[in-house]
Amino acid sequence: MSNDFEKNCQDADQLLKRFRNKTLPHFINGKSDVGRSGQTFDNLTPVDNSIIGDIASGNSDDIDAACSSAQAAFGEWKSMPGKERKALLHKVADGIVARARDIALIESYDSGQPVRFMSKAAIRGAANFRFFADMAPTARDGQSLPADEHINYTVRQPIGPVGVITPWNTPFMLSTWKIAPALAAGCTVVHKPAEWSPYTAMMLSEIAHEAGLPDGVLNCVQGLGESAGKALTEHPAIKAIAFVGETTTGSHIMRQGADTLKRVHFELGGKNPVIVFDDADLERALDAVVFMIYSLNGERCTSSSRLLIQESIHEEFTAKLAERVRNLKVGHPLDPATEVGPLVHDRHFKKVCSFFDIATEDGARIAVGGKAAPIDGKGNYVEPTLFVGARNDMRIAQQEIFGPVLTAITFRDEQEAIAIANDIDYGLAGYVWTNDIGRGHRMAHAMDAGMIWVNSENNRHLPAPFGGMKSSGIGRDGGDYSFEFYMETKNICVAMGTHRVPQLGKG
Repeated sequence: MSNDFEKNCQDADQLLKRFRNKTLPHFINGKSDVGRSGQTFDNLTPVDNSIIGDIASGNSDDIDAACSSAQAAFGEWKSMPGKERKALLHKVADGIVARARDIALIESYDSGQPVRFMSKAAIRGAANFRFFADMAPTARDGQSLPADEHINYTVRQPIGPVGVITPWNTPFMLSTWKIAPALAAGCTVVHKPAEWSPYTAMMLSEIAHEAGLPDGVLNCVQGLGESAGKALTEHPAIKAIAFVGETTTGSHIMRQGADTLKRVHFELGGKNPVIVFDDADLERALDAVVFMIYSLNGERCTSSSRLLIQESIHEEFTAKLAERVRNLKVGHPLDPATEVGPLVHDRHFKKVCSFFDIATEDGARIAVGGKAAPIDGKGNYVEPTLFVGARNDMRIAQQEIFGPVLTAITFRDEQEAIAIANDIDYGLAGYVWTNDIGRGHRMAHAMDAGMIWVNSENNRHLPAPFGGMKSSGIGRDGGDYSFEFYMETKNICVAMGTHRVPQLGKG
């Protein structure tokens, strides 16, 4: 065991003493809240599936208390000048930075994500708060739209209390990606984190409270989707739901929010193609292909899980790829050397492993991996896996596996590459590798996906729109696009006093 690994384990153990053999509460109206149901559920670490602690299982009464708190706080928060919200949100970012190592260690042990990635996730969370904090003073700005005898201008106002439901993969960073713009816009928030990775959501609520956010502005209710999540999506005080997760769950949320006409923003599943042409810089393409499917345990919505490789370079490229996949280091998530950690939960682990048999049943070949890889007989570890000889109609090419599993498919030319890339229910992201700049643009325009990267891995630019098409989502995050969701646009028309007003009843 390296010195860094040993220190990470020791520090994580100290931090986890707060949670072990205790119930993680909710955070409602500025304080910890043990909840009203009296029910709890166990939270396990995927390292060895041992229990870390138990979690308060929120019910409709807990959600109602949080929503009432958010509603009561909304008037003060929306009326606060943007420059004051900016200062508070920067204090939240400062608090995140101060506790970044704690957040990384807890999240790594809780979710199984390697600490090499989680150490950056907390800092990215702080960056999200700073970015949207800086936008808070101008969030309400609109446009001047003059007519001949009237002046039209627009203003924006926060929509009201909103619900934020976040996933178990990189939960802290993705929570900040949704919560920071909502707060900057002037909305209050009820946050329901994923039940499989709940701890850092509580840490975020505490950091925000310590930074000076008024009570009720940010609330957190732990619980299961079918109880706490459903109650949140149906609650009449909540004006909008921002959700990151599975496509099927998104459709449930849309139905649940229909009676109260909730605005929804969904970032859902993906089965994203990375298309490699024979004229690409193959070494850079290889780096990107490996990174975008095997980093974060493959548990990321934008992972390039379908490799479309041109026939002329198929053998050469897949041989190099297979070598890289074999060299990936699977291990304990707190080990800085680990590249692939355990999958978040036993249920998800079994789902990913089921695709190893599905691949061979459908006629693909397992070039690398394809087996569970427990360490000392424990944990949700799998071998990084590469399927070759696949067709796009196979289940391994159509269904989101959400693990360190890559499916390779060959194509002949641009036309076939586009046909394969678009022959899918999803449309979140796409990646193209070619040194023909015209081809890069053609492919990007033709692909049915909300985000395309040409000659790059997923590289986030915070002002740019982030979101998907088809079954991959509704709406866009990032920059002003986030405010379009969390705010209402109001048009104000003022007459100059010169236009003729129509007359009735004068005889």
